[in-house]
Amino acid sequence: MEFLSSERRISRPYDLSMILRDAAAVCHRRLGGHRRPLLPVWSPLLHLSKRHNHHVVHNRPPFRLAIIGSGPAGFYAAYRVMSRIENAVVDMYERLPVPYGLVRFGVAPDHPEVKNCQDKFTDVASSPRFNFIGNLDIGNDLPLPSMLPHYNAILFAYGASQDRRLGIPGEDQLEGIYSARGFVGWYNGLPEYANLSPRLDLGEEAIIIGQGNVALDIARTLLSDVDRLRKTDITERALAALSASKVKRVRIVGRRGPMQASFTIKEIRELMTLEGVAFEPIDSSLFPRDPTKLPRVQKRLTQLLMKGSSNTPSPPAQKSWSLDFLQSPTSFVGGPPPHNSTRLTAMTFAKTAFQSPDHSDPSAKVQPTGETTTMSTSLAFRSIGYKSEALPGMKQLGIPFDDSTGTIPTASNGRIVASSLGAEGPVTYIPGMYCTGWVKNGPTGVIATTMDDAFASAEAIAGDWEGGISLRDSNVTEPIKGGWDSLKTEAAIRSRQTVSWEDWQTIDAEERRRGQIRGKEREKFTSIPEMLNLLR
Repeated sequence: MEFLSSERRISRPYDLSMILRDAAAVCHRRLGGHRRPLLPVWSPLLHLSKRHNHHVVHNRPPFRLAIIGSGPAGFYAAYRVMSRIENAVVDMYERLPVPYGLVRFGVAPDHPEVKNCQDKFTDVASSPRFNFIGNLDIGNDLPLPSMLPHYNAILFAYGASQDRRLGIPGEDQLEGIYSARGFVGWYNGLPEYANLSPRLDLGEEAIIIGQGNVALDIARTLLSDVDRLRKTDITERALAALSASKVKRVRIVGRRGPMQASFTIKEIRELMTLEGVAFEPIDSSLFPRDPTKLPRVQKRLTQLLMKGSSNTPSPPAQKSWSLDFLQSPTSFVGGPPPHNSTRLTAMTFAKTAFQSPDHSDPSAKVQPTGETTTMSTSLAFRSIGYKSEALPGMKQLGIPFDDSTGTIPTASNGRIVASSLGAEGPVTYIPGMYCTGWVKNGPTGVIATTMDDAFASAEAIAGDWEGGISLRDSNVTEPIKGGWDSLKTEAAIRSRQTVSWEDWQTIDAEERRRGQIRGKEREKFTSIPEMLNLLR
């Protein structure tokens, strides 16, 4: 197949009013925060800006884009492309029957403000030039190569379906060990983990491996008063398990020190002010001698950690949490046979130390000291990152995939790098193939950076279309692309019940109705067959 093409970087400056509107309207922290919109959501000024910035290519059929994935990256890219290319039609494919990806299944239930960006995505989906095709697994239900004749471009915007593993003894043999993705998915209603049933009632200790915001979300969920969660969209099954939980102490463990942890100030402060929960002080030797010389964000975080919990419960707290540094996990330990041999009872760790005296550097490295420690626990959560997976059919199309990072190799603007190139020579790209979000960058960034990245990929798509580049390096004589209208017959032949945006709205309404009965925003479906039965 003729896929290679020299790079044609055709970029246009972003329309400032559009960027300000979006950046202000969405949440600003990891997946949250507040800012007042600087402009009305659909102001005349913004409509005018969009009209003046359309990419108009005369004498060509309408542009058709397939987006694989319906999380924030996919929706922001769809919005940008539809704003930039006149009469562009976007078909968004989603493996699950419901949209929004991480916003629906990854955001902590007690952070409802984070999900406000769904309102923006609903506006995008209301366009007659947008089609949502849910419950269709590209690569399995619909072969990826079969999509090529029906689109001018394909944008991969799907997330991470696997979690990273520790690879230490006992990880696969003992009960009581959970992935962060699985536990978060369980309490957020991800169908894949609906039957996880974590045993929170077997002991008072829990250990979380990893010190990012997801680890802190898990700790906060385990330690919160259940009544605090009842009005959120957490599942009823999770509420029942948390009500029976005996967990009173949570350790959040990392290999390095506080200056290398990836949690944010807001998340730490939220845990420190959790009612009825105490924070165990951190060894002062782990902090720089003079925190005032640190960069602003590091300085604020250090001062917050040094100050410790601002919440002094009275009477004394019944629950507590700690940040344990310079500990590298080496094994999961089961109880003595015959009764508890398959259940987790402890974890062992190798103590580490910094290789350099300056441990304020975020990239500072550590090394083993030869000492070990053992921590008792009946629960362990690994929260060391997620990974995306290659889709079936990518290799056939020459689309590269880095299994070690779980990403598709791309340029910063989202163009996918051709897999057949060596280290030397000009960089070439696969025409009409683009990438954004976690499958491009790995599981990192906040909503604002996700939006910027999606916009950059959309700009590359619009620029290439204006320059005559699309799938198979088509030219002005290319036939009209049929998109989903041409593919739905193939999906039907495979007996796959797909879900439209109108179908999703039916599911959404029923979830809200069920939630209203329980005094909460929604009660999510956790079973795909139940969702589909509602639509029949």
